[in-house]
Amino acid sequence: MELTVVMPCLNEAETVEVCVRKALACMEEHGIEGEVLIADNGSTDGSQQLARDAGARVVHVDAKGYGNALMGGIRAARGKYVIMGDADDSYDFGALMPFVEQLRDGADLVMGNRFKGGIAPGAMPPLHRYLGNPVLSFVGRLFFPSKIADFHCGLRGFRRDSILNLGLQTGGMEFASEMVVRSTLAGYDVREVPTTLSPDGRSRPPHLRSWRDGWRHLRFLLLYSPKWLFFYPGIALMMIGLVAGTALTFGPVKIGQLAFDVDTLVGASAAMVIGFQSALFALFTKVYAAEEGFLPESRRVRKLISMVTLERGLVLGGLLALAGLVGLVMSLVHWQVRSWGALDPRESLRIVVPAATALIMSFQTIFASLFVSILGIRRTRESSVDVAARAAEEAAEALSREESAAATPQV
Repeated sequence: MELTVVMPCLNEAETVEVCVRKALACMEEHGIEGEVLIADNGSTDGSQQLARDAGARVVHVDAKGYGNALMGGIRAARGKYVIMGDADDSYDFGALMPFVEQLRDGADLVMGNRFKGGIAPGAMPPLHRYLGNPVLSFVGRLFFPSKIADFHCGLRGFRRDSILNLGLQTGGMEFASEMVVRSTLAGYDVREVPTTLSPDGRSRPPHLRSWRDGWRHLRFLLLYSPKWLFFYPGIALMMIGLVAGTALTFGPVKIGQLAFDVDTLVGASAAMVIGFQSALFALFTKVYAAEEGFLPESRRVRKLISMVTLERGLVLGGLLALAGLVGLVMSLVHWQVRSWGALDPRESLRIVVPAATALIMSFQTIFASLFVSILGIRRTRESSVDVAARAAEEAAEALSREESAAATPQV
């Protein structure tokens, strides 16, 4: 079978029948061997029977959520290609050929673009049309090497085996973003075709919750991009802290009517420490995600790990600790010169704060080196072939033991 049209369904009695008939008519018109599959997520309004009467196959998906329903439908699909779309009659299931043609041409994922194809009046709330979708799509293109302009179009086609190989995890509305991001990171051939969006045919409100689901999309994009979540903010904080701290170590700094002194020096120290920790978290996340298969292994990260060995990290941490101890000794000498009496904070803190910062960062470096070394331990993972071979060997050994026992004379 060439094509399966998958529609997630939760109480879509008003529209599911017309969607099924449109998709089947399109496949019949163009001579496509295919089916329509309804991934029902617990409908209580008779949607299942209406879909069957219209010619669809229905599968029940117990796990709640948009992503769970779709993954259940994708797993149950019989077609080589899958086109997914909402069962609310907002997408044109009579215009599936642009997706099919791109898939036949070798694409792994074909996204619809509603902004190029046309959005009918009232089909998309202004908040989604002018803020939500454009901003989240821009963030997706910024964080990942993707050219997709409409990250959240619900009408999209893909090779079934390609998407299953990604091992998609999210169960909610963020599934739409995960599919694009994971396909892009995997190096898939991702394309885009214009499609239309019409007002849905339901009398009830949609399942989508603007702010909640928008945050879930943004959260997913951040979590899958450690560079933007941790590294870039961390480096920015470190640079601010380093420049400000270096200037204030030698005395107050005045800019116009503003005077910066030791209070700002303490803040610069905090920025250095927080930024350094954030950059380390970017490294931790990349290593862990690559080891667990959430993100593809990065050559740059692997090269960095090979360069930043445990021993080098310990040496660097030791040097920072030594610098911090030297600073503390200097602060004691400064105190001795003042006859162990009261000190002027504007003088003493210029020695103590950089020394304390160096000590804190020394232990961060040492602990980070140890942790990265632990994350970098390669685990042996058995493939399905290895498991099957081992099971066959164990079965053969058990059978051999039984035969030997049967052949042994009984006394």
